Amino acid sequence: MSGTAEAEVNPDGSTTFDESTKGDSGDAGSGDGESSTFEAVEIDDRTDPAIYLGIAVLVIGVIYICYILYRRRKQKSNRDMDFFSEIDGEKFNLKLPAAVDEYYEVKAKCEDQGWVPGEPPKNPEAAANGPHRVMAQALMKRCIADIPLVQHVQKESSGMNKLYSQSMCSVKQWRSYQNAEAMVSGEVEEVRAEADEIEPGWSQVIWRQAMQYHQMLKQRHEMEAKNMAAQAEKKRIEEAKVQAEKKKEADAKARVVAAEKAAQDLIKQEEREKASKSSFSSNNNGMKKGFLNSGSKKSK
Repeated sequence: MSGTAEAEVNPDGSTTFDESTKGDSGDAGSGDGESSTFEAVEIDDRTDPAIYLGIAVLVIGVIYICYILYRRRKQKSNRDMDFFSEIDGEKFNLKLPAAVDEYYEVKAKCEDQGWVPGEPPKNPEAAANGPHRVMAQALMKRCIADIPLVQHVQKESSGMNKLYSQSMCSVKQWRSYQNAEAMVSGEVEEVRAEADEIEPGWSQVIWRQAMQYHQMLKQRHEMEAKNMAAQAEKKRIEEAKVQAEKKKEADAKARVVAAEKAAQDLIKQEEREKASKSSFSSNNNGMKKGFLNSGSKKSK
């Protein structure tokens, strides 16, 4: 019969089981002075640094993505705020052109001269040079000046209605748009009424005529601006050519002056060399004469 085994942990991590009682039976793993040793497997509990590095990279990536999303959201918010502030501010702060007041001044002068609203001219001469023609010209000038306001309100109408239906604009913004629209609509109707006073039935075509004249004037202004830009470019090219020619002439003169200076320096250098040679030869002659004279004196 085998005895009870006691476990002993060694310093190296292994475990030794010793039998406290020796039996006569020949059990495996028991005997006189014998012990059974089972080495425990050591487990390394240290974490790989690459894991910490991967976690750090992942955290940085998440922070960067969050920052990018935040910046995009902020930029979109700023654009929306700029759009609404533009609507709330100057976008619909419209004023009628000065041609409106000028028309009423002309009308007052024509009425003082005897013009009666709604009354056709008495003869072709009066129609060509009288108050009727002056009034028609003043009203057409007023109508043409109103075209940009009408186009602006028509352009913004669908967008503002959509924003208001989706509750994306404030009451103040909506009222600002409504005031601008009412002002432009009133101006359109008033021009039509004035047109019928000058010539009955003219109200049906005056805005179409004004739009045509406006397009013609716009094209003329664009052509004039284009021609002015072309002339300015042509002038710039010509001035550049002139400057290039002047620079070329100046460079040629500078080269001539430099060549002349170099030639003068060369001549001066040659003169200095000749003078030094002549001085050296004269000094040598003087030394020889003195030497011979001293020798002859000694021989005497």
